[in-house]
Amino acid sequence: MKCHEIDYKIEGDDLQLVIIELDPGETVIAEGGSMMYLEEDIVYEAKLGDGSDINEGLASKIFNVGKRLLTRESLFLTHFTNKGSTKRKVAFAGNYPGKIIPVNMATINNYLICQKDAFLCAAMGTKIDIEFTKKFGAGIFGGEGFILQKIIGDGMAFIHAGGHIIEKELKNETLRVDTGCLVAFEPSLSYDIQAAGNLKTMVFGGEGIFLAQISGTGRVWLQSLPISRLMAKMMATLGSHKGEGSVIGGLSNIFEKL
Repeated sequence: MKCHEIDYKIEGDDLQLVIIELDPGETVIAEGGSMMYLEEDIVYEAKLGDGSDINEGLASKIFNVGKRLLTRESLFLTHFTNKGSTKRKVAFAGNYPGKIIPVNMATINNYLICQKDAFLCAAMGTKIDIEFTKKFGAGIFGGEGFILQKIIGDGMAFIHAGGHIIEKELKNETLRVDTGCLVAFEPSLSYDIQAAGNLKTMVFGGEGIFLAQISGTGRVWLQSLPISRLMAKMMATLGSHKGEGSVIGGLSNIFEKL
């Protein structure tokens, strides 16, 4: 199914949103809870599946629901459709501080691999599926488990990640990355896991035991602040301030030290 040709605009700096303009009859699919606002004439409905296969049967839909359970995503995707006669807008935002990456799937051979909670929204016709890592070590120690998410289509897709985002283009090169900082990469690149160093470095270095290794030619997107790192910092700070004043005072101390 050919993807709908949607127009978009990204606003904001560190707390971004994407505003998508839909022509009459156009649809955008999104993760549940990501909608910020929608104009009149846009109706939405939670559906099993992404709608990329109009001939998809019930058994196939149930199978796809099972795959979404493996990635711990919502069972449903929300479909937003412009039912009016003029252009209308709908906006989406991530659920933690970060940036939105627009990806024209037609420029990357219609295929992108990303961490399982990165998908935000995409043009109707985009298929959201799972990607099993090809190597046992990468699956066990990679931070994202055996399962990554893959996005397939020829239209616009939008992924969300934490902190600042950088895009690096590898040309038959190898890049080692903190496993939590890896957001997405083109399928032309290979993905593996390697030890961070010797035993002392692995235990006391503070950089984790394993690093992700990305090799080959293609683009990779990295995030400066994985949500797991942010939550770990907040929990550690909370633990060090037990019994110090009110809850509001404790929260104030957290954000002063972040």
